[in-house]
Amino acid sequence: MNEEKEKTGEKSATFCADKVGFRYGLRGEWLLRGFSCSLPKGEIMAVLGPNGCGKTTLLKLLLGILKPVEGSIRRGGHLGYVPQVSASAFDHRVLDMVVMGRAASVGFFSIPEAEDYRRAENALARLGIRDLAERGYARLSGGQRQLVLIARALVSKPCGLVLDEPTSALDFKNQDLILSALRQLADEGLSVVMTTHAPHHALHVASRVLVMENGARHFCGPPEEIVTTEQLRRLYDLELKTLRFEHRGRFLNSVVPIFS
Repeated sequence: MNEEKEKTGEKSATFCADKVGFRYGLRGEWLLRGFSCSLPKGEIMAVLGPNGCGKTTLLKLLLGILKPVEGSIRRGGHLGYVPQVSASAFDHRVLDMVVMGRAASVGFFSIPEAEDYRRAENALARLGIRDLAERGYARLSGGQRQLVLIARALVSKPCGLVLDEPTSALDFKNQDLILSALRQLADEGLSVVMTTHAPHHALHVASRVLVMENGARHFCGPPEEIVTTEQLRRLYDLELKTLRFEHRGRFLNSVVPIFS
């Protein structure tokens, strides 16, 4: 019975990593070793860890760009990738930027059809930015650009999104804009994996938190069990305090760094 439940859980998971190990080259340092973790559909996993701990490598493994040296990764379907927001060399129309996400379906040298544009419009509407369709991408705010990149990933019909620091370099208002959009997508059944250097974002939106210390040490579980003062102090080698407070009838958690 337990084996049947486990197999059913794997089938419904966005991904399931089993004892994954990875290093660059035969003598390279292990960036991951014995890594096992899974993400059920409709959940958000935030990945925390210092620079150089292997977060980007993990994303590449989940996307299939890199192959595990040890172990295996099973995916429940196609995963859409959302890079960090950046400027575009050309001021493409937003609708055309989103249609680019259909490239794998229509082919790189094919002309998008009406159905492709319809799906792009639906993706923009899903994120509440249909009114930006005719705007130039380069003229958007950082938060709007990030939403456009998310829409571009959505038109590929993924079972989940993989985001590399989606709130990087955004102000507080745009951070809230992106986090709210990701939570809405998760509520609709889409899984989300996001790396972040902001533990309070993990506490705010994630249902699971993965902490990566180094190749052999990683911890995954509910935010309230993983994002603790002791864990964060060890992770970042910095004094931090986790706070719990009431706001408008809700109890919220946050993290405050104590800078020297």
